[in-house]
Amino acid sequence: MDKKLLEKRMQRLLAKKQKLTERCNASEDAAEVRDLTDQLDDVNAEIAETQEMIDEADREESRSAVPEEATLMNGAILGVFSQNTDATRSDEDKFGSMEYRRAFMKYAQTGEALPAEFRDGAPANTDSLGATIPTTVLNEFINLIRKRYGNLYAKTRKLNIKGAVKVPIAELQASFKWISESTVSPRQDGGEIKDFVEFSYNMAEIRVSQSLLSSIVTIDLFEREIVNVMMIAYMQAMDSGIVNGTGNGQMLGILNDPRVTGQSGHIIELTAAEINNWTAWKKKFFAKLPLGYRAGEFIFPLGTVDAYLETMADGNNNPIFRAATGLEVNDGDAVNPNGRFFGREVSLVEPDIIADFDEASNGDVIGIYWQPEEYAINTNMAFGMRRWFDEDRNEWVNKMLTVVDGKVLNPRGFYIFKKKA
Repeated sequence: MDKKLLEKRMQRLLAKKQKLTERCNASEDAAEVRDLTDQLDDVNAEIAETQEMIDEADREESRSAVPEEATLMNGAILGVFSQNTDATRSDEDKFGSMEYRRAFMKYAQTGEALPAEFRDGAPANTDSLGATIPTTVLNEFINLIRKRYGNLYAKTRKLNIKGAVKVPIAELQASFKWISESTVSPRQDGGEIKDFVEFSYNMAEIRVSQSLLSSIVTIDLFEREIVNVMMIAYMQAMDSGIVNGTGNGQMLGILNDPRVTGQSGHIIELTAAEINNWTAWKKKFFAKLPLGYRAGEFIFPLGTVDAYLETMADGNNNPIFRAATGLEVNDGDAVNPNGRFFGREVSLVEPDIIADFDEASNGDVIGIYWQPEEYAINTNMAFGMRRWFDEDRNEWVNKMLTVVDGKVLNPRGFYIFKKKA
């Protein structure tokens, strides 16, 4: 596709994104906010795809262009002579330019200040973050998140709204009434908005080893390694925060949200015999689960799945777990180590997030049933880096910082399973 057409398409998408963002920020209707957020996700995906095509068009132009310093013979390039042998790229996004990528690598490795042209007009948070992560690094980071990592994070709702904004949770209530020719049904309103969530400006950091950064000399290798470090640390923190976040300067996790834990009938206690019995699951949980929340998913540690769910048997000790519960787990698949249980998706987590049944004490959480789209993570995915010297350890420390928060929107479809001795 022609680059000019791609750039026009990008402008239309950016304008559409701005309008959707403004509507989302102004709306006080929870259903409308969800719909607008879904539309924003689609637009952001189109923007990312369009940017990739524009970048590819730039690369094609660079490959086809003849350098000004080239010596031609019979129309062919004989040689290029220039004092500057480093390839440079002109790009409207200065944080994606080769010049900025080189400057950022020097800053991360040596602490050398960014050139003035990269400090002027930088994002408002650059002073506190030190240096903005290059666009090329951030794009690769986001792409890898989508592909492989973050069992829980990948399923949650993503928002990009200002902190301290109250997101309303509407309770839509209306009654049905028979009418006749002589009576008229009274007007039904949508119920009152009785609850809301408010996102905070929580600062999170990812620390990177100075020895790692100092030993990498090429830009491509440096960016690839820094993406890997960021991605693993970020995803581990996100999945842990979704479940166990305290809400004190960090995300509020499912297990620490009083709106979840305080719901009557939403705490399911299971003994070793009951968690291993498909009839007990039907009677104690599914029989009480409202129809509107039956499309939810499970979160279990792998040890509980192996030791109890996959060992369900009949009176003759013949395995029945697959026939009775439809349990299928891809625990040998490093890309998607999950499965299904009673027709619902299962996300497997490490025991430091949810304890294995055998290691749990009486009353400990051993599993969660949730509605992933009802947990929202609010972030603009903007990362910055700061470099400082630790006087106690006599070493340089590199920190990547971002602002992120997460909370349950509607707690009604969340259930917690606990061990009962």
